Amino acid sequence: MPPVSVVPVTPTSKPLQERYSRVLAVLGEEGLNRVRSSSVLVVGAGGLGSAVIAYLAGVGVGKLGIADEDAVEVHNLDRQVIHAGNVGMNKAESAKLFVEKLNPDVEVVTFGNISREDKKVVKEFDVVVSCVDTFASRYILNELCIKEKKPMVHGAIAGFEGELMVFDFREDCPCYRCVYPGNYEEREFPVVPPVAGAVGCMQATETVKLICGYEVTKDLLRIDFRYMEFLKVKVSKREDCPACSRVLDF
Repeated sequence: MPPVSVVPVTPTSKPLQERYSRVLAVLGEEGLNRVRSSSVLVVGAGGLGSAVIAYLAGVGVGKLGIADEDAVEVHNLDRQVIHAGNVGMNKAESAKLFVEKLNPDVEVVTFGNISREDKKVVKEFDVVVSCVDTFASRYILNELCIKEKKPMVHGAIAGFEGELMVFDFREDCPCYRCVYPGNYEEREFPVVPPVAGAVGCMQATETVKLICGYEVTKDLLRIDFRYMEFLKVKVSKREDCPACSRVLDF
C-alpha cells in the first residue's frame, strides 16, 4: 500500500531523537519524518477522539485538525480524558490546549462540526479520522472523503463493543454506506469508558500505518471486549450504494 503523499521534512535532530526515540526504533527516520510531515483531520473530540488526538499528537503528526462544536460536560469526563478541568469549554479548543501541552511540535487547527459544505476543509488533510457518534455525521464524512479521495478511518462503540474499518478512497473500495445503507434510528449508545480508549487507539494506529504505507484494516473489524472476541467481516461494494456508486455533485 502506498503511504499518503507528504512533503519530506528535514532530518531528525537530536532533540527530536530524544522525544521520539521509541518511535524511531520502529518507524525509522523516514517513517517518523513522514508522520511529522502529515496532516490528519479528527472529526469528533469525544471518547474516540480523545484517544486518537492524544496518540497522534504524541507520535508527532505535523498538522492536526480537530472538529467539534460541542462543549465539555461533566458526564463526558469518564472517557473523554483529554478534557479534564475544561468543563464548559468547546471540545475542539479544549483538545487544542491538551495537544499544545503534550507536544508543541504539532500544529493544531480547530473547526466546528463538518458539513457537506466543508469539502475544502477535508481537502487540506491527508487522512480523515471519523470519531463522530451519529449515522448522519458519518454519512457526510463518507461522502466528503469519497469526493476528495481521502482515506477515512472509521470507529464506533457501544457498551463493550466496538468496530473499526479503513476506507481508502484513493483506491476502488467499498464505503461506509456499503456497510450501513441507511434508515437507522439515531440514538445515544451506552459506553464502557475503556472501550472508547481502546478503539480510539486502534484508529490512531491505523492512521499512522496509512501515513507510513503499511497495510491497514480494510475489512470491518468487530470487537466484543467483554469476551475479547474479534471478528473480521469482508465488505463488498454495493452496486446500488447511494454514495460510492454514483458521482457526488455537491
